[in-house]
Amino acid sequence: MHRRGNLFWGVILIVLAALLLLKQMGLIAGDIFGYFWPLLIIAFGVWLIVGFFLRKRPIEGEQASIPLEGATSAYVKLDHGAGRLTLHSGAGPDEIINGTFGNGLSYKSHVERGRLEVKLRTSRQVWAWWPGESLDWDIRLNPDIPLSLKIDSGASASILDLSDLKLTDLDIDTGASSTELTLPANAGNTHVDIDTGASSLKVSVPLGVAASIRVKTGIASVNINPRFPRLDGGLYQSTDYGTAANRVDMTIDAGVGSIEVN
Repeated sequence: MHRRGNLFWGVILIVLAALLLLKQMGLIAGDIFGYFWPLLIIAFGVWLIVGFFLRKRPIEGEQASIPLEGATSAYVKLDHGAGRLTLHSGAGPDEIINGTFGNGLSYKSHVERGRLEVKLRTSRQVWAWWPGESLDWDIRLNPDIPLSLKIDSGASASILDLSDLKLTDLDIDTGASSTELTLPANAGNTHVDIDTGASSLKVSVPLGVAASIRVKTGIASVNINPRFPRLDGGLYQSTDYGTAANRVDMTIDAGVGSIEVN
């Protein structure tokens, strides 16, 4: 594991251990995670600010384009690690992806039975973001073909605007992160699986799209729009879910943080 990644997560563990010790000594009351989550956000904010002032010059990302190779559907896996991730439509008709990749890009792609499979990661072996470095990715995807998308990220800030994509499946696995996700507006049936650690998650379901939302959480605040009435336990579902032309089947598994679905 990268030594600078060790430092970041070492600080997180020290904060958590200190809260546990203060709880044992009777110096703080209530649930320690009520203190841990705000402290984590503060630490991450300081981390970003320090990074801004330590950048000695603008860091230019690598421009890259990945051809569609005549495929009629695609699977894309992003191993982002950390930093800022921006995702939206805008790739050309003969591309599956184009964009700008901080710290460079390494990828593999092949077509099998008309389906293009692409796996992307940074070209440098950097596990976690460190102040002064840039792991920012700005990615544009092809909006015209059915797409299955897998995103693995660590300490990241992500803005994922998928509203114009024909997304069939979305799988997000993140650590200490902030994620703003806009789901497809006209993709038929979309399956979404989100697994987060200590995170802030905001999901927008476009008007006219029905949703079935199952939330599994440890210690997280949950705010679900009344458009999706609660049925039982952690299940929320649109009244027209069974008949809607465009709908989302979504599972959210969260540890500590906040979840908002509108």
